[in-house]
Amino acid sequence: MDFEPFFREYRILVEKVEDAFRRVQQEYGDCVLCKETCSDCCHALFDLTLIEAVYIKENFDRMFTGDRREQLIERANRADRDICRIKKVAVQALEKGKPEDEILEDMALKRVRCPALDENNLCAIYEVRPITCRLYGIPTEIGARAHTCGISGFKEGIAYPTVKLDAIYQRLYEISTALAQGIESRYSKLADMLVPLSMALLTDYTEDYLGVKSKDSSTEEE
Repeated sequence: MDFEPFFREYRILVEKVEDAFRRVQQEYGDCVLCKETCSDCCHALFDLTLIEAVYIKENFDRMFTGDRREQLIERANRADRDICRIKKVAVQALEKGKPEDEILEDMALKRVRCPALDENNLCAIYEVRPITCRLYGIPTEIGARAHTCGISGFKEGIAYPTVKLDAIYQRLYEISTALAQGIESRYSKLADMLVPLSMALLTDYTEDYLGVKSKDSSTEEE
């Protein structure tokens, strides 16, 4: 499978995101307090779209081998088990009638250590980290709700340049849809897939997993 055309579109989006972060950082350097070994954002729960999951896993497989890879995989396993437990509780709460907004607020307070965060509080996959990570530390907005890193210098009641995440996530979905169509997946909802980073690192995005119809099976059906 040739993912490069879709990875190219993803990298273009990443560069736009990086530019947005740099602009805010240059104008409000006293408020953007991100620094090496600061790991406040590395315990937040969020999911990846299909394009990000495949892109990060492809690069992870390229970057790590041997014992180092096994260490990261073990961390991913631990994190994934923790996230599964949290999501299970959330689903049970929803089934019992708890409002979805309250459930999302509760989940926003949950913290799970990112499997890519190493023993020195550095990101092992920094060069290919998710877009969510690249924007943490500056004001963002999603679904008309604003968010800013709790340890930043941005203050409530003051207007700052704000990155609209809805548009970014829409673009991620569009690239994911193009990928699913490009590989001719038999799974109609493949582009809707959302997974935590831990699961992305544990998954082998093979043709079988992605629902790509093999030439042999096509011939047999014909």
